[in-house]
Amino acid sequence: MPTQARVVVLPVDDGPLKVVEVNLPDPGPHEVIVRQYASGVCHSQLHQMHTPRDAPVVLGHESTGVVVKAGSEVTHVAEGDTVMVTWVPRDARENARVAAPATLALPDGATAVSQNVFTWADTTIADEQYVVKVASDINREVTAIIGCAVMTGAGAVENTAGVKAGNSVAVFGVGGVGLSGIVAAKNLGADPIIAVDLDDAKLDFARKFGATHTINASQEDPVQAIKALTVRQGKQTMIEGDVSGADYVFDCIGLKATMEQIVPAVRTGFFGAEPGGTAVLVGVPMTDVSLNALDVLLNEKKFIGSIGGSCSPDRDFPKYLDWYADGSLDLDALVTARYGIDDINEAVRALEAGEISGRAILVFD
Repeated sequence: MPTQARVVVLPVDDGPLKVVEVNLPDPGPHEVIVRQYASGVCHSQLHQMHTPRDAPVVLGHESTGVVVKAGSEVTHVAEGDTVMVTWVPRDARENARVAAPATLALPDGATAVSQNVFTWADTTIADEQYVVKVASDINREVTAIIGCAVMTGAGAVENTAGVKAGNSVAVFGVGGVGLSGIVAAKNLGADPIIAVDLDDAKLDFARKFGATHTINASQEDPVQAIKALTVRQGKQTMIEGDVSGADYVFDCIGLKATMEQIVPAVRTGFFGAEPGGTAVLVGVPMTDVSLNALDVLLNEKKFIGSIGGSCSPDRDFPKYLDWYADGSLDLDALVTARYGIDDINEAVRALEAGEISGRAILVFD
């Protein structure tokens, strides 16, 4: 029997998002239908909205909910289980089966496509690989952002970069992803932890999550400011200057300007003794980037990418829930705006205007 759902659809043209009533089919053998409690509203959806398309698109990729139907081959969840929906396969190392992206038949006969899941809906259908079982007593709303924002930011720091106690860290962009990275850096014992943004209010907010220093990049050169905070006296570069720069610098924005700042902001090499630091691209880039190859060579710096925080949801989500439970990840503070599904266009407008200091969520009845 079909399951009724209200779903946000991005039309082919540039018109506003639409909330459409649809009937979801019964799940296939590896599919799960989830009635949702809440979904994150992520910047990467803005990129999708600004990208030309040939078909309608369904959006969203992080949520909490409850399983209402499960396919015949699904074994890790059952009807009534509390789950998170995410866009990263939950156990890609163990399961070689390629998870199918969700598609949706619309009432006008068109087929809406997704990148892999859609969570801007009061009910969704997803491949089981994108559905993670969690405890039934979790906070049903604020934990929705673990499936992208927390995973991407915290995972980049812990999994991709491997930050250790005593390492210096700088984070460009302190929205939901960047703040999650700051939390992970604090939990791992990094020092100093430098937040970089253009908004003083967001920078003050970042201190609540563990930033020890803040830099407003609209008022001073962030590269020079980071170097001034991280000078290693007595250590010399190849050209006999003081070693300076953060051990790890994370770009959680992905703009051309920030991508070109993070490499010069990382630590220069200690000639003949230590390599340079690592710049990590976390935000989704929409442009090409130019790097100073001589700086990378002479100072033995690294420029690497992090997709989804190099996370394995089955392994990492319980850890992030533990961080929330013990108070080291304040999701209640990180979620700064809530919207109903019918207010999705206002949520997107506020996000694009930079009015969301942490992370916005959709809350479903």
